[in-house]
Amino acid sequence: MSGPAGGTARAATTTDVVCLGESMVTFLPSQPGRLADVPSFGRGIGGAESNVACALAAAGHRAAWVGRVGADGFGDHLVETIGGYGVDTSAVRRDPERPTGIYFRTATDRGAGAHEVAYYRAGSAASAMSPANVPYEEVFAGRVLHLSGITAALSADCLELVRELTAPRPGRPLVSFDVNHRPHLWRGGDASVLMELARRCDLVFVGEDEAEEAWGIVGAEAIRAALPEPAVVVVKRGSAGATVFASGLRPGPRSSNAGGAEDDGAEFAPDTVTHVPALRVDVVAAVGAGDAFAAGFLSATLRGLPVRDRVRHGHLMAAAVLTVPGDLTEPPARDHADRLVALDDEAWGRLRLGPGWTAADRAPEEVRTP
Repeated sequence: MSGPAGGTARAATTTDVVCLGESMVTFLPSQPGRLADVPSFGRGIGGAESNVACALAAAGHRAAWVGRVGADGFGDHLVETIGGYGVDTSAVRRDPERPTGIYFRTATDRGAGAHEVAYYRAGSAASAMSPANVPYEEVFAGRVLHLSGITAALSADCLELVRELTAPRPGRPLVSFDVNHRPHLWRGGDASVLMELARRCDLVFVGEDEAEEAWGIVGAEAIRAALPEPAVVVVKRGSAGATVFASGLRPGPRSSNAGGAEDDGAEFAPDTVTHVPALRVDVVAAVGAGDAFAAGFLSATLRGLPVRDRVRHGHLMAAAVLTVPGDLTEPPARDHADRLVALDDEAWGRLRLGPGWTAADRAPEEVRTP
């Protein structure tokens, strides 16, 4: 298979999810304060798609990450660290001409006014990804292909790549897309392209706040109305929880190509709308939660669980990350998470999770509020 034009007919796969995008080395502050005042930083990794891959692998799934890093020490660190989570990194390419991206951030919540992030990613190896240099055999090798809007914002070539990967074609895997609108990446660009991309996918994650900021659309129902094509749209509503719109397709042209937006003859069954409240969490650092939520939802999707349980697994995976300092952590054991997901609505509403809650010997009653 030489590229996207050749189609994507696939043999039986042993990979559950392939995640494609940029990963960077992140430097985490040793103490709160302005970047100008923080005396030292600890090294970690960050990247929406690789975060999802790592979380899925830690949860027992067969995950692969496809990306591009520099032929430098930071690239070595990324590949080794992501691989250490059990992620297949064999399709990662090294670029001898461009560096691996890095960034520094403060300890405050990303949404807080005092939060600072200093990115050094312009001209990075990942920004040179294009339809001409990505290994399509590996990209389409899983049951699910997970992408995000961050990749589309990195360069014109990256945008073209995401367009190619989301194009409808026979035999493509389920395409999952996290809108992940990052305003600083779209300065001088048109973030409305994220809607175009989302409409070509099968499963879409989008926050109410980013839909309003990027598209001027307010409210979960209006977001679904703007994204009628994806079979599943997950609207993240912050502390209010998440609302999922899941449609059934009646027989029609669109059903043969996994949800591409270009087919106009599809007929849609009415949506099933599921709302699941968020958990109360004692937050240590508000980073990585969106990626963890996507990983939890995808994990439960791969297991064929009901929509409500998919959202609850997303909330639990996000809570695991929110109660540690970095973007990644060991998720709760599957049986532990399943016990919590199975709680009735009243018991779910009483849960309050803090640091250490993922310990395998914690019973549901031990993580409830008094």
